[in-house]
Amino acid sequence: MLQLTDAQIATWVASFILPLFRIAAVLMTMPIIGTKMVPGRIRLYLALAITVVVVPGLPPMPEVNPLSLSGLLLIAEQILIGAVFGLSLQLFFQIFVVAGQVVAIQMGMAFASMVDPVNGVNVAVVSQFLSMLVTLLFLSMNGHLVVFEVITESFTTLPVGTGLMVNHYWDLVGRLSWVLGAALLLVLPAITALLVVNIAFGVMTRAAPQLNIFSIGFPLTLVLGLGIFWVVLADILSHYQALASEALQWLRELARAS
Repeated sequence: MLQLTDAQIATWVASFILPLFRIAAVLMTMPIIGTKMVPGRIRLYLALAITVVVVPGLPPMPEVNPLSLSGLLLIAEQILIGAVFGLSLQLFFQIFVVAGQVVAIQMGMAFASMVDPVNGVNVAVVSQFLSMLVTLLFLSMNGHLVVFEVITESFTTLPVGTGLMVNHYWDLVGRLSWVLGAALLLVLPAITALLVVNIAFGVMTRAAPQLNIFSIGFPLTLVLGLGIFWVVLADILSHYQALASEALQWLRELARAS
């Protein structure tokens, strides 16, 4: 008759629970899957399915009782690590949201906003368009599969119980400047072209003071802004590939213990 001790049962449970919390934390915070459009129950089922698949190939987990203080600390550590992974991907997607906001302000479409079903807040239509575009590009180029691969490898490069180094947290804060800089570089041609348009309207106002620049300037800026934005979109793929490569490479660096 097979007899199991409490220690053996606790070890088996820990070998499944600890990876589950790290994977679930990533799925709850990452873009696309971790948004309000995907119900929490679906995300939990997906985390369970991924954990069942990857657990047999993971390195041995610490022999700890999940209900003990040390077990709860390990669970909290896995949640924190998974949340950092997910937030690092959120920064990548926010680049395009910020870029859309900058372009919308320059072309006079900042007032044209809609509710973003992902975050539940009002954003400019241009930002929503870029957000949907980058989501489709991310899925079509199997970015989500790369994320799952990095999560699985993180259990080897960043074993349970090692912890995430403090410099990684500061690096996450420092990435906020990377988001702003990348967003400005993404829409710099459009901003420059719209600046030239505004300067041209200023010259027209000085040359013909009787011309009502407000009645013709706004619609022309809007039409020209849409045309310039359409031209800039022709080069969006190369920018996306460079930014996505940098974001996923940074995610791999986060998964390293040193």
